[in-house]
Amino acid sequence: MKKFFVITTMIISALTASAQYEPGTLSVQPRIGGTGALMTNTPALDAKFLGKKLDSEPTGGVIVGADLEYQLSSLVSLSAGVNWAQAGSGWKNYKEKDNGMTLEVKDLKIETSYLNVPITANFYIWKGLAIRSGVQFGFLTSAKYKATMQISGKDSGVNVNSTTDVDESCKDEFEKFDLSIPVGLSYEFNNHLVIDLRYNIGLTKVNKESVDGVKDSRNGVASITIGYKLKL
Repeated sequence: MKKFFVITTMIISALTASAQYEPGTLSVQPRIGGTGALMTNTPALDAKFLGKKLDSEPTGGVIVGADLEYQLSSLVSLSAGVNWAQAGSGWKNYKEKDNGMTLEVKDLKIETSYLNVPITANFYIWKGLAIRSGVQFGFLTSAKYKATMQISGKDSGVNVNSTTDVDESCKDEFEKFDLSIPVGLSYEFNNHLVIDLRYNIGLTKVNKESVDGVKDSRNGVASITIGYKLKL
């Protein structure tokens, strides 16, 4: 039993202890994970699609990239990276009836993707736990309207039931550049695995054309990634 507790303690220590880096150390960290995105003031985008105000909801995506980190001191480092990440926004399902016909719009979302360049200062507050913040430059790579539209009912006594999948590019309706502020936390284990949580606060509008009386939309993107830190 004593041997069991010793082994268990060693395993826990190996997982929870953090790696330490000397000032002047340069490392690279490939990372991959998921995103949750929700644009602000989505009515500016609703008007482009249905011309109606719909209740918005987050949409998920993927993020993949790598960061370079330079250790200024035992407590402070600077990072610069590049990543490809999906963003956008979703809306709740929409249903409308008119003259015996029903229109249903499901899984409606705008799916955007960006090539991002984040630059952050990292403050190690406890072992491998760091607070991160800085600036991120984003460059739009794609933007699409996606939805499933279903029309059903009776038209002149004839039953109608048709489904259409919408996958339409709307890149020309979006600004090509996005500026945001990333804030978050990361934790590095002794085996050099790094868990990173970030939220990017959009500073610039995403919709190219403004709508009268409606505030412009901005990105809001949360991400969680797992990476592996390699000393160079």
